[in-house]
Amino acid sequence: MAKVLLLNGSPNEKGCTATALQEMISVFEKEGVETELIQVGKGPVRGCIACGACEKLGKCVFNDDLVNEVAEKFKEADGLVVGSPVYYASPNGTILSFMDRLFYSSNYSKHMKVGAAVVSARRGGNTASFDVLNKYFSISGMPIATSTYWNQVHGFTAEDVLKDKEGLQTMRNLAHNMSFMMKAIADAKEKYGLPEVERGSFTSFPDGL
Repeated sequence: MAKVLLLNGSPNEKGCTATALQEMISVFEKEGVETELIQVGKGPVRGCIACGACEKLGKCVFNDDLVNEVAEKFKEADGLVVGSPVYYASPNGTILSFMDRLFYSSNYSKHMKVGAAVVSARRGGNTASFDVLNKYFSISGMPIATSTYWNQVHGFTAEDVLKDKEGLQTMRNLAHNMSFMMKAIADAKEKYGLPEVERGSFTSFPDGL
């Protein structure tokens, strides 16, 4: 059975972002996909300090939040959904700090795990925030799940989001597409193996040329 982690980057456990994620969960359950919703946005999450200790430890040096716990779960998961409210046309600071540390400190391959970003705003800034979150997936060899519109909902309250019929439809279609991708990748992995990944070349110009 495929498993997907869903991260709620909002400090509101039952707000707009949570409402969007719950709409996805309802579809995942119908698709036979195991889900785990993790509340990230309410706790204190410090940013990465680029100490490099994770290269030796295999985990983040800080144990003050969920980063290392989620990293272990992410290692076994087939997909990751990251949800965030929009703050000043960007994901909120908590989820960005969390994602920086999660992706940098977890030294295992995320190749071909499926990623999806979900964003929520009253009015503007959704697409800019959506682009930021997708960067974590695209640099890690993770196929990005899409829908019939950008993965966003609109509303000032959870009740508002429930009125955003197109936004909720987008969440359901996203969950259906993501379920298909995870299952298809699992089948292809068994039949063909995962795509080859080259490593070793690292662009740097220390000679100044």
